[in-house]
Amino acid sequence: MGYRGNMETISEEEARQRLEGLPAWEYANGRIRKQFVFRTFLRAIAFVNTVAYLAEAAKHHPDMTINYNKVTLRLITHSEGALTERDFSLAGEIEGLPMVGLLDDKAGTAG
Repeated sequence: MGYRGNMETISEEEARQRLEGLPAWEYANGRIRKQFVFRTFLRAIAFVNTVAYLAEAAKHHPDMTINYNKVTLRLITHSEGALTERDFSLAGEIEGLPMVGLLDDKAGTAG
């Protein structure tokens, strides 16, 4: 761990260890990310909207990419330019969401 700004940051090594508790999330380019694949475009959008409300309540916003029925989430604490506890906390909350219409929880990740 270290500091870049006001928050304690998480090293790549620690991030990789923490990812063991988050199915199908991966570390890439200083961020953690996961791709979710849904049966339909509308299910993907409903998931994005649910994540948006969760993120807004946490005041911590992921980068989100939507490609038809695929949603890729990328987390980093932008103000720190690095991973912090907030990223892993939000990833854990996202994992706790109901995944209606999810095709495969181990669908892999995207770039």
